[in-house]
Amino acid sequence: MSRIAAHQTSRGDPVRLFCMLALIVSALPCAARAQDAPVGGPADTVARTAARALLGDEVPDDQIVPVIPAVIGGEPEGLFAEPRLIVRGIDFATRTLGEGDQRNNGFYPEFSNMSTGSGWVSIGPGYRHWFRGDTAIADASAAVSWRAYKMVQGRFEWTQLAHSRVAVGAQAMWQDQTQVTYFGEGSTSPASARSEYRIRTTDVVGYATAHPERWLAVTARLGWLARPTLSSPAGTFQRGNPNALDVFANDVAVALPDQPNYAHGELSLVADTRDSRSHPMNGGLYRASAAAFADRSSGALSFRRYEGEAAQFVSLAADTLTLVGHAWFVGTESDPSQTVPFYMLPSLGGHNTLRSFDDFRFHDRNLLVVNGEVRLGVLTHVDLAAFVDAGNVASRVRNLDLGKQSVGIGLQMHTQHATFARVDLAHGSDGWRLLFRTSDPFHLSRLSRRVAPVPFVP
Repeated sequence: MSRIAAHQTSRGDPVRLFCMLALIVSALPCAARAQDAPVGGPADTVARTAARALLGDEVPDDQIVPVIPAVIGGEPEGLFAEPRLIVRGIDFATRTLGEGDQRNNGFYPEFSNMSTGSGWVSIGPGYRHWFRGDTAIADASAAVSWRAYKMVQGRFEWTQLAHSRVAVGAQAMWQDQTQVTYFGEGSTSPASARSEYRIRTTDVVGYATAHPERWLAVTARLGWLARPTLSSPAGTFQRGNPNALDVFANDVAVALPDQPNYAHGELSLVADTRDSRSHPMNGGLYRASAAAFADRSSGALSFRRYEGEAAQFVSLAADTLTLVGHAWFVGTESDPSQTVPFYMLPSLGGHNTLRSFDDFRFHDRNLLVVNGEVRLGVLTHVDLAAFVDAGNVASRVRNLDLGKQSVGIGLQMHTQHATFARVDLAHGSDGWRLLFRTSDPFHLSRLSRRVAPVPFVP
């Protein structure tokens, strides 16, 4: 979608617009039918045999697997031959870190569970143990980030109840987010209003997920969020921005001496046919959810949240060209006597919504964003991408439009199943922005999150 087309479309009714976008996204698989049906790829040993051959490693005769061209199975070859240095690096990363497999017992490095804004890198120790033939798992980890964000979590889950169709578990997580950005409420908040605050939270959640089909998940969550603690920004590598609690001292939540306890619950339905979560090339994802946050102290900060999301991935030209369409709507409502605390308002901006804008750039009760991306496999493990992002926030659903836009290009580096690095150069009304991230822009980490998103992270 061009910037002109995005601007013209944004003038329509947002509900009709969202429905139309969902239809467009869901229609993308039709484009794939013009291509030959994909042939199932061989076992991972094929890719490993090829990599080892390129590296000059000797492969025992009983382990040699005929290398099938990537057009037929395995990874697409890309437009150009890949330098041996990249092949060697990819093979090392895959052997060392794997591709997201969590089936191994013992210690592991914890790189995740940190929110946007935590800094370049986070790391800490983790330990997991599977019980009774992989039917239950206990997991615990801790991490600290570049900007001294901290996280400690523990989880226990029965993974294969009711003939592997039901999983039931519980998780507790403590977080200390030291430099969360806030620009104020509304789509017209100026960039000069940038401020920061620190928030510490403890959340305990119980959850159950049913799989009527392998690709379909119905999840229910119930949790207790102990009083969040707000304070001045802290941590390392501070950016020198003013304290949000001073800049927005008149905000209802800021004025409270203590934040309330929250009981929260969510019901979600997810249909996911993507061939990979971290580097999808085919398939789709459709999600709907409803959540409620009940202020158990005074009731003044209770609210409800509704979400609808659709993403479709279509590979063309022997898997060297991938089309991506994505749309996401978030709506918030409360009774007339209630309000939504600023740290739980939906926010827009950053590396997976509007890439030319800062993280948490816009806050309001309702959010709409649409993304389109074209990826060209120039090498086996390197894609060149061009993208368009459009969206906005508003206090009322009927006022949503696509008035904020980003356009740009990027490079994405990946294994067969996981994106491990990407660089995006984006431009919008706030200027140019260069981003480096270690995940796919449509990784959608919110799908696997169990505790409440505090603050709201797009």
